Amino acid sequence: MLSTATPAPIRTAALLAAGLLLLTACGGGGSTGAADGKQAEGFPLTLKNCGRTVTVKAPPQQAVSVDQGSTEILLSLGLADRLAGTATWSDPVMKGLEKANAGVERISENRPSSEKVLDKEPDFLSASFASTLAKGGVAPREQFEKLGVPTYISPADCVGKDNSGSGDGARTAPLTMDSVYTEVRELAQVFGVPERGDALVRKLRARVEKATDGIDASDASLLYWFSDSKAPYLAGCCGAPGVITKELGAKNVFDDTHDEWPQISWETVADRNPDVLVIGDLSRTMQTAESAEKKIEFLESNPVTKTMDAVKNRRYVLLSGQAMNPTIRTVEGLERVAAGLRDFGLAG
Repeated sequence: MLSTATPAPIRTAALLAAGLLLLTACGGGGSTGAADGKQAEGFPLTLKNCGRTVTVKAPPQQAVSVDQGSTEILLSLGLADRLAGTATWSDPVMKGLEKANAGVERISENRPSSEKVLDKEPDFLSASFASTLAKGGVAPREQFEKLGVPTYISPADCVGKDNSGSGDGARTAPLTMDSVYTEVRELAQVFGVPERGDALVRKLRARVEKATDGIDASDASLLYWFSDSKAPYLAGCCGAPGVITKELGAKNVFDDTHDEWPQISWETVADRNPDVLVIGDLSRTMQTAESAEKKIEFLESNPVTKTMDAVKNRRYVLLSGQAMNPTIRTVEGLERVAAGLRDFGLAG
């Protein structure tokens, strides 16, 4: 689910030109990543990323990550010392990364302006969502590339996904964890630490195997609510919640829509009457009912929703927003939903 904060205006051509001069003067994008000035092994590195060819001349030393999911991958790879700034957060940082995250400047809680990003003189820019580096987001990728700043977007947001329409896009093919693992490995490559990427993927795979070992939730139906009580954003069939649901053998009551996060009426939700409500517990305050507490308060007081079986029996599983997005924390979501289904007696 994307941030819907209104971004600051995009830089004018004059400001972009000034930024180019600043980056050139400070050596942005031109560092070899080696103390002796020699070219780092394996560089220049060229990747195919979301329909573009990205060339990274040297391992980044002053990167900016403009979405939380991307930032948490970089922190998990031990790259906090090479992050000049981060932005667009919906949740507290992932457990275990608190110390690393504390040393990285957060330039904005929501989407930053391109000015704020360029002020950090980045030599690499990463994002979790295509809309972050597009018109209406921070700035289109081309604008940064013209300044010599390579950009990278999570493959999970473009492989098998159509982002051309309104909203959060639609899946043309179900998401799999392979897209997340690809992102981990490619970012590790970009920063010249491929072995760290392989190690992190092995850990994530092991957690998935442990969470799903012997589980059978084929009789359980789920609904995933990310945000907003007035026009709720609920998960369609095939994004990160789809990964969780499929791994557990359960059913998403809105698996008949390929939209990533369609807005659906509460009357329709009540009619489908899911067994379990998977609820986003967000720390941001952009929309109505962001926290789990506010969501549950709404569910138990609204005349339409309070009669639902899941509400009457308080069958709630609380997840961070990032655990409901296609990130390394999707594994966290899988673990918590599996535990919840077992606790409710809905999974063998």
